[in-house]
Amino acid sequence: MTIRHLKIFTETAAAGGMSKAAQRLHISQPTVSQAVAELEKYYGVKLFERLSQKIYLTKEGELMLSFSRHILDSFEQMEEAMNQAAEKTSVRIGCSVSVGTCLINDVLDKAKERMPECSVSVLVSNSADIEQAILNNQVDLGIVEGILKSSDLLVTPVCEDELAVVCGRQHALAGKKNVSLKMLDGQDYVSRESGSAERNQIEKMLEDSGLHLNRTFCSTNTEAIKNAVIRGRGIAIFSKRVVEKECRTGELVILPLEVGTVTRNINLVIHKNKYVSQSIRTIEEIVRALN
Repeated sequence: MTIRHLKIFTETAAAGGMSKAAQRLHISQPTVSQAVAELEKYYGVKLFERLSQKIYLTKEGELMLSFSRHILDSFEQMEEAMNQAAEKTSVRIGCSVSVGTCLINDVLDKAKERMPECSVSVLVSNSADIEQAILNNQVDLGIVEGILKSSDLLVTPVCEDELAVVCGRQHALAGKKNVSLKMLDGQDYVSRESGSAERNQIEKMLEDSGLHLNRTFCSTNTEAIKNAVIRGRGIAIFSKRVVEKECRTGELVILPLEVGTVTRNINLVIHKNKYVSQSIRTIEEIVRALN
Protein backbone atom coordinates (compact mmCIF):
# COMPACT_ATOMS: atom_id res chain seq x y z
CA MET A 1 0.00 0.00 0.00
CA THR A 2 1.42 3.35 -1.09
CA ILE A 3 0.47 7.02 -1.21
CA ARG A 4 -0.38 6.44 -4.88
CA HIS A 5 -2.95 3.80 -3.90
CA LEU A 6 -4.55 6.22 -1.45
CA LYS A 7 -4.69 9.03 -3.99
CA ILE A 8 -6.42 6.78 -6.55
CA PHE A 9 -8.86 5.40 -3.97
CA THR A 10 -9.75 8.87 -2.62
CA GLU A 11 -10.21 10.33 -6.10
CA THR A 12 -12.39 7.36 -7.09
CA ALA A 13 -14.62 7.94 -4.07
CA ALA A 14 -14.82 11.69 -4.81
CA ALA A 15 -15.55 11.18 -8.51
CA GLY A 16 -18.15 8.49 -7.93
CA GLY A 17 -16.69 6.25 -10.61
CA MET A 18 -13.47 4.81 -11.90
CA SER A 19 -13.71 6.37 -15.37
CA LYS A 20 -14.05 9.88 -13.95
CA ALA A 21 -11.23 9.23 -11.46
CA ALA A 22 -9.01 8.06 -14.31
CA GLN A 23 -9.75 11.22 -16.28
CA ARG A 24 -9.02 13.48 -13.30
CA LEU A 25 -5.77 11.66 -12.52
CA HIS A 26 -4.75 11.41 -16.20
CA ILE A 27 -4.27 7.67 -16.00
CA SER A 28 -6.09 4.72 -17.55
CA GLN A 29 -9.24 3.16 -16.08
CA PRO A 30 -7.56 -0.28 -15.76
CA THR A 31 -4.87 1.39 -13.64
CA VAL A 32 -7.54 2.74 -11.31
CA SER A 33 -9.27 -0.63 -11.11
CA GLN A 34 -6.00 -2.39 -10.37
CA ALA A 35 -5.05 0.04 -7.58
CA VAL A 36 -8.45 -0.35 -5.89
CA ALA A 37 -8.26 -4.15 -6.25
CA GLU A 38 -4.77 -4.16 -4.69
CA LEU A 39 -6.05 -2.16 -1.71
CA GLU A 40 -8.99 -4.52 -1.24
CA LYS A 41 -6.68 -7.53 -1.39
CA TYR A 42 -4.17 -5.92 0.98
CA TYR A 43 -6.79 -5.27 3.70
CA GLY A 44 -9.08 -8.19 2.88
CA VAL A 45 -12.21 -6.04 2.54
CA LYS A 46 -14.49 -4.67 -0.17
CA LEU A 47 -14.14 -0.90 -0.51
CA PHE A 48 -16.81 -0.34 -3.18
CA GLU A 49 -20.08 -1.98 -4.13
CA ARG A 50 -20.61 -2.04 -7.90
CA LEU A 51 -24.33 -1.71 -8.67
CA SER A 52 -25.89 -0.82 -12.04
CA GLN A 53 -22.61 0.49 -13.44
CA LYS A 54 -22.23 2.76 -10.39
CA ILE A 55 -19.99 2.34 -7.37
CA TYR A 56 -20.80 3.01 -3.75
CA LEU A 57 -18.52 3.05 -0.74
CA THR A 58 -18.98 0.15 1.62
CA LYS A 59 -18.86 0.60 5.37
CA GLU A 60 -15.18 -0.42 5.23
CA GLY A 61 -14.64 1.97 2.33
CA GLU A 62 -16.05 4.88 4.35
CA LEU A 63 -13.69 4.01 7.19
CA MET A 64 -10.79 3.83 4.75
CA LEU A 65 -11.74 7.16 3.20
CA SER A 66 -11.70 8.98 6.55
CA PHE A 67 -8.13 7.80 7.18
CA SER A 68 -7.03 8.24 3.58
CA ARG A 69 -8.05 11.91 3.48
CA HIS A 70 -6.18 12.57 6.73
CA ILE A 71 -3.05 10.75 5.52
CA LEU A 72 -3.02 12.54 2.17
CA ASP A 73 -3.50 15.91 3.86
CA SER A 74 -0.59 15.19 6.22
CA PHE A 75 1.52 14.02 3.29
CA GLU A 76 0.85 17.22 1.35
CA GLN A 77 1.76 19.30 4.40
CA MET A 78 4.97 17.32 4.77
CA GLU A 79 5.80 17.85 1.07
CA GLU A 80 5.26 21.58 1.41
CA ALA A 81 7.30 21.81 4.62
CA MET A 82 10.18 19.82 3.18
CA ASN A 83 10.23 21.88 0.00
CA GLN A 84 10.37 25.04 2.08
CA ALA A 85 13.13 23.53 4.20
CA ALA A 86 15.12 22.77 1.07
CA GLU A 87 14.83 26.40 0.01
CA LYS A 88 15.98 27.65 3.43
CA THR A 89 19.28 25.84 3.87
CA SER A 90 21.76 26.23 6.70
CA VAL A 91 25.47 25.61 7.26
CA ARG A 92 27.30 25.42 10.59
CA ILE A 93 30.94 26.50 10.48
CA GLY A 94 33.48 25.90 13.24
CA CYS A 95 36.66 27.95 13.21
CA SER A 96 39.69 28.51 15.38
CA VAL A 97 40.21 31.84 17.14
CA SER A 98 42.70 33.20 14.58
CA VAL A 99 40.37 32.36 11.72
CA GLY A 100 37.38 33.72 13.64
CA THR A 101 39.24 36.98 14.25
CA CYS A 102 40.70 37.58 10.79
CA LEU A 103 39.10 35.48 8.06
CA ILE A 104 35.63 34.26 8.87
CA ASN A 105 33.85 37.54 8.13
CA ASP A 106 35.23 37.51 4.58
CA VAL A 107 33.82 33.99 4.20
CA LEU A 108 30.44 35.08 5.58
CA ASP A 109 30.25 38.12 3.31
CA LYS A 110 30.91 36.00 0.22
CA ALA A 111 28.46 33.33 1.42
CA LYS A 112 25.73 35.96 1.77
CA GLU A 113 26.39 37.16 -1.78
CA ARG A 114 26.24 33.67 -3.27
CA MET A 115 23.59 32.13 -0.99
CA PRO A 116 21.33 34.90 0.38
CA GLU A 117 18.73 32.31 1.41
CA CYS A 118 21.20 30.24 3.45
CA SER A 119 21.49 30.63 7.22
CA VAL A 120 25.14 30.37 8.31
CA SER A 121 26.09 29.97 11.97
CA VAL A 122 29.62 30.11 13.37
CA LEU A 123 31.29 28.53 16.39
CA VAL A 124 34.67 30.03 17.35
CA SER A 125 36.88 28.02 19.70
CA ASN A 126 40.30 26.43 19.83
CA SER A 127 41.30 23.88 17.18
CA ALA A 128 40.87 20.90 19.52
CA ASP A 129 37.29 21.92 20.34
CA ILE A 130 36.44 22.44 16.66
CA GLU A 131 37.89 19.04 15.79
CA GLN A 132 35.61 17.43 18.37
CA ALA A 133 32.62 19.46 17.17
CA ILE A 134 33.13 18.13 13.63
CA LEU A 135 33.38 14.56 14.92
CA ASN A 136 30.18 15.04 16.96
CA ASN A 137 28.33 16.63 14.01
CA GLN A 138 27.89 19.87 15.94
CA VAL A 139 29.31 21.77 12.95
CA ASP A 140 29.28 20.85 9.26
CA LEU A 141 32.85 21.88 8.50
CA GLY A 142 35.81 23.53 10.17
CA ILE A 143 38.41 26.14 9.26
CA VAL A 144 41.34 25.71 11.63
CA GLU A 145 45.09 25.96 11.73
CA GLY A 146 47.58 23.35 12.90
CA ILE A 147 47.57 19.58 13.16
CA LEU A 148 44.41 17.54 13.64
CA LYS A 149 44.51 14.07 15.15
CA SER A 150 41.47 12.10 13.99
CA SER A 151 41.72 9.82 10.96
CA ASP A 152 37.97 10.36 10.39
CA LEU A 153 38.59 13.87 9.09
CA LEU A 154 39.42 15.06 5.58
CA VAL A 155 41.90 17.92 5.93
CA THR A 156 42.70 20.25 3.02
CA PRO A 157 45.21 23.12 3.39
CA VAL A 158 43.70 26.32 1.96
CA CYS A 159 46.22 29.02 2.87
CA GLU A 160 49.24 29.74 5.08
CA ASP A 161 49.24 31.55 8.39
CA GLU A 162 52.41 33.22 9.66
CA LEU A 163 53.13 33.02 13.38
CA ALA A 164 54.72 35.90 15.27
CA VAL A 165 56.26 36.23 18.72
CA VAL A 166 55.19 39.59 20.14
CA CYS A 167 55.94 41.65 23.21
CA GLY A 168 55.08 45.07 24.60
CA ARG A 169 57.17 48.07 23.51
CA GLN A 170 58.78 48.32 26.96
CA HIS A 171 59.85 44.67 27.01
CA ALA A 172 63.59 43.92 27.18
CA LEU A 173 63.49 42.12 23.82
CA ALA A 174 61.53 44.85 22.02
CA GLY A 175 64.59 46.60 20.62
CA LYS A 176 66.51 43.51 19.53
CA LYS A 177 67.32 43.21 15.83
CA ASN A 178 67.73 39.46 16.00
CA VAL A 179 66.14 37.13 18.56
CA SER A 180 67.34 33.54 18.93
CA LEU A 181 65.24 30.76 20.39
CA LYS A 182 67.66 30.64 23.33
CA MET A 183 66.81 34.25 24.15
CA LEU A 184 63.19 33.17 24.61
CA ASP A 185 64.11 30.51 27.17
CA GLY A 186 62.49 31.25 30.55
CA GLN A 187 60.56 34.26 29.30
CA ASP A 188 57.19 34.96 30.92
CA TYR A 189 54.59 33.70 28.49
CA VAL A 190 51.00 34.85 27.98
CA SER A 191 49.16 32.05 26.19
CA ARG A 192 45.91 30.50 25.10
CA GLU A 193 44.55 27.30 26.65
CA SER A 194 46.23 23.95 25.98
CA GLY A 195 43.89 22.96 23.17
CA SER A 196 45.45 25.75 21.16
CA ALA A 197 49.01 25.65 22.46
CA GLU A 198 49.69 22.05 21.51
CA ARG A 199 49.37 23.08 17.86
CA ASN A 200 51.82 25.98 18.15
CA GLN A 201 54.93 25.33 16.04
CA ILE A 202 57.11 27.86 17.87
CA GLU A 203 56.40 26.26 21.24
CA LYS A 204 57.25 22.89 19.72
CA MET A 205 60.53 24.27 18.32
CA LEU A 206 61.45 25.51 21.79
CA GLU A 207 60.60 22.19 23.42
CA ASP A 208 62.58 20.28 20.80
CA SER A 209 65.56 22.51 21.63
CA GLY A 210 65.18 21.88 25.39
CA LEU A 211 63.98 25.42 25.98
CA HIS A 212 60.88 26.43 27.89
CA LEU A 213 58.59 29.39 28.42
CA ASN A 214 57.32 30.43 31.84
CA ARG A 215 53.54 30.35 31.38
CA THR A 216 52.29 33.04 33.76
CA PHE A 217 49.02 34.11 32.14
CA CYS A 218 46.55 31.84 30.38
CA SER A 219 43.30 32.93 28.73
CA THR A 220 40.76 31.81 26.13
CA ASN A 221 40.26 35.44 25.14
CA THR A 222 42.50 36.95 22.46
CA GLU A 223 41.97 40.53 23.60
CA ALA A 224 42.86 39.60 27.19
CA ILE A 225 46.15 38.12 25.96
CA LYS A 226 46.92 41.18 23.84
CA ASN A 227 46.24 43.53 26.75
CA ALA A 228 48.41 41.48 29.09
CA VAL A 229 51.32 41.61 26.64
CA ILE A 230 50.85 45.33 26.05
CA ARG A 231 51.02 45.84 29.84
CA GLY A 232 54.32 43.93 30.02
CA ARG A 233 53.12 40.58 31.42
CA GLY A 234 55.29 38.64 28.99
CA ILE A 235 55.59 37.55 25.38
CA ALA A 236 52.87 35.83 23.32
CA ILE A 237 52.63 33.87 20.10
CA PHE A 238 49.94 35.00 17.68
CA SER A 239 48.90 34.65 14.10
CA LYS A 240 50.48 37.69 12.48
CA ARG A 241 47.07 38.59 11.06
CA VAL A 242 45.63 38.94 14.57
CA VAL A 243 48.11 41.58 15.77
CA GLU A 244 48.48 43.71 12.64
CA LYS A 245 46.59 46.66 14.11
CA GLU A 246 48.48 46.71 17.42
CA CYS A 247 51.81 46.42 15.62
CA ARG A 248 50.94 49.35 13.37
CA THR A 249 50.11 51.52 16.40
CA GLY A 250 53.28 50.41 18.20
CA GLU A 251 51.47 48.82 21.15
CA LEU A 252 52.96 45.44 20.23
CA VAL A 253 56.32 44.58 18.72
CA ILE A 254 56.99 41.54 16.53
CA LEU A 255 60.28 39.96 17.52
CA PRO A 256 62.58 39.21 14.53
CA LEU A 257 63.29 35.51 15.09
CA GLU A 258 66.67 34.14 14.08
CA VAL A 259 64.95 31.02 12.68
CA GLY A 260 63.12 33.14 10.13
CA THR A 261 59.47 32.94 9.16
CA VAL A 262 57.36 30.30 10.89
CA THR A 263 54.16 29.36 9.10
CA ARG A 264 51.37 26.85 9.56
CA ASN A 265 48.51 25.77 7.34
CA ILE A 266 44.96 26.95 7.70
CA ASN A 267 42.89 23.91 6.86
CA LEU A 268 39.42 23.18 5.59
CA VAL A 269 38.18 20.21 7.63
CA ILE A 270 35.15 17.96 7.13
CA HIS A 271 34.16 14.52 8.38
CA LYS A 272 34.95 11.85 5.80
CA ASN A 273 31.38 10.50 6.00
CA LYS A 274 29.66 13.88 5.89
CA TYR A 275 26.99 14.39 3.25
CA VAL A 276 28.15 17.42 1.30
CA SER A 277 25.13 19.54 0.39
CA GLN A 278 25.31 22.26 -2.25
CA SER A 279 25.46 24.88 0.52
CA ILE A 280 28.43 23.17 2.17
CA ARG A 281 30.10 22.81 -1.24
CA THR A 282 29.70 26.54 -1.83
CA ILE A 283 31.29 27.36 1.54
CA GLU A 284 34.15 25.00 0.64
CA GLU A 285 34.68 26.86 -2.64
CA ILE A 286 34.77 30.20 -0.82
CA VAL A 287 37.25 28.91 1.78
CA ARG A 288 39.51 27.39 -0.88
CA ALA A 289 39.74 30.83 -2.49
CA LEU A 290 41.19 32.39 0.68
CA ASN A 291 44.65 33.89 0.48
